[in-house]
Amino acid sequence: MKTTHDAPPPIGITLNKKIPFLRGLLVGCGFLLTVLLYIDRAAISVAKKDISHDLGFSTTEFGWIMAMFTLGYALLQPASGKWVDQKGARRVVAIIVAIWSLLTSMTGLAWNFTSMLVIRFLFGAGEAGALPALSKVVLNWFPISERGLVQGIHFSGSRLGAAFGIPAVAVLIEALGWRATFFALGGVGVLFSILWFAYFRDRPEETGCITNAERNYIIENRQAVSISSTAAPLPFFHIIRAQVMQLTMLQYICSNFTFYFTLTWMFPFVQQKFQLSAVNAGLYSTVPLIAGFFGNIVSGLLVDALYRRNGAALSRRIPAMLGFSLAAFGMIMVTLATHPLTAVAFLAVAVFGADMTLSPSWAFCIDIGKEHAGKVSGTMNMAGNLGAFCMIIAYPYLHEWSGSHLPFFYLASGLSIVGMMTWMLMNPDSRFIESRH
Repeated sequence: MKTTHDAPPPIGITLNKKIPFLRGLLVGCGFLLTVLLYIDRAAISVAKKDISHDLGFSTTEFGWIMAMFTLGYALLQPASGKWVDQKGARRVVAIIVAIWSLLTSMTGLAWNFTSMLVIRFLFGAGEAGALPALSKVVLNWFPISERGLVQGIHFSGSRLGAAFGIPAVAVLIEALGWRATFFALGGVGVLFSILWFAYFRDRPEETGCITNAERNYIIENRQAVSISSTAAPLPFFHIIRAQVMQLTMLQYICSNFTFYFTLTWMFPFVQQKFQLSAVNAGLYSTVPLIAGFFGNIVSGLLVDALYRRNGAALSRRIPAMLGFSLAAFGMIMVTLATHPLTAVAFLAVAVFGADMTLSPSWAFCIDIGKEHAGKVSGTMNMAGNLGAFCMIIAYPYLHEWSGSHLPFFYLASGLSIVGMMTWMLMNPDSRFIESRH
């Protein structure tokens, strides 16, 4: 039996009411991967004061350092997505986690502005394949009706990783110094890489650690794709010329513009504006990221519930549009905050909303990408991270030009409104892959 994403699976099938052990374990591994991904990524913002002091960086120079990560990450997205589609998530995740972990450690060896720029660019490039690889895992291992929650759990790991990583890194830096802290973070990633390659398999058909009933259930209820080696290629320029992909990329730029503030400038913003210590600023900064965790879970549950009742289109559109409306409201309200608790509360609303857009966005890419899910989702992520690159650079320059934080928050709120309107035009039943034949 084959199912498409146009309608829910047959009512008689009830096995997916509770995800069995092996799929649950796989969800947990994806969760841990994103925790690691974002702890390593967010650590640089916590170390800003110490690194800038030791190496003599200005605020705008440090902005370029943080932005170089997102540039490397963005530019390698399509290529890494294609690599995932060709080689599978087992091999790709093991290699890229080892590479980015070594580059995390190398951050502690930087000696000047140029060396830090190069290391952070390569670090970003090394992380590029992680999320497209998780999309491939979801495509191969999970029925369509579980897709939203699984994606939500994966992304919630990234928020918890940053939320608890920021204060933990602040404590480590105070105890060990920023260089030793980056050495320690790199070692954890190398261990994950080894374990992933040893135990993960790309498809349920390739492992004996699963019951026949669960294997058959997955195969019958996941999205039908071609696994033939002669499957038609999907050129990058064909992807980006498709209107549905242009809309998908635009809304993801709008989402990332808000979220990446929390990974880069939120900690320095809270610390400087309210004159807080590094540890206290780290504790305040966890609040929006924890809100993002719940935003991902709520969105994932909502995506799956709406899918079972209404099919794919509304299950993607409604959570995303609701999320963008909350993000626009929260970012505007931050401009009125006069106390750190008020500021982080409204940032929490904004990040909760921005993260509600993630599960529908990545589910949407799997819907339209099918066997090319890695490349399609990588292309969307490329666009989103180019938007993040622009945000990271724009923040210090807007502040320098205007003498105020307000223009940035107005811009972020406006882009969230654009993202909300974009979803009104997006349809997961678009067949841009088949349209080229």
